[in-house]
Amino acid sequence: MRYLFLIYLDEAALDRMAPETYGALVRDSLAYDDYLRERGKYIASDALQSVRTATTLRMPGDDVLTTDGPFAETKEQLGGFFLVEADNLDEATKLAAKCPCIRHGSIEVRPVKELVRE
Repeated sequence: MRYLFLIYLDEAALDRMAPETYGALVRDSLAYDDYLRERGKYIASDALQSVRTATTLRMPGDDVLTTDGPFAETKEQLGGFFLVEADNLDEATKLAAKCPCIRHGSIEVRPVKELVRE
């Protein structure tokens, strides 16, 4: 089963990080990619650009409305993701707990819903 790890981080805290601390986080995250690959669990991952670059779309009626930035004001912003293969939620949460980003924010683990064409 596929699971998505949504990485939430405080962008302001990342912006204040010393370059060597941020560099270590990047290196640790890339090593975590390798850890997942070696175990055959890795599907995809990526970091996201700042929430300041986001555009939110809504369609309250017949017209699509766009807004610069995220919709919700929150302390932590979606900063990246991992898509992994795991046998069950228990394995997925154990894998997510090894992600270095957990030291700087939170990780939401969500099973991917398989849509079936009829």
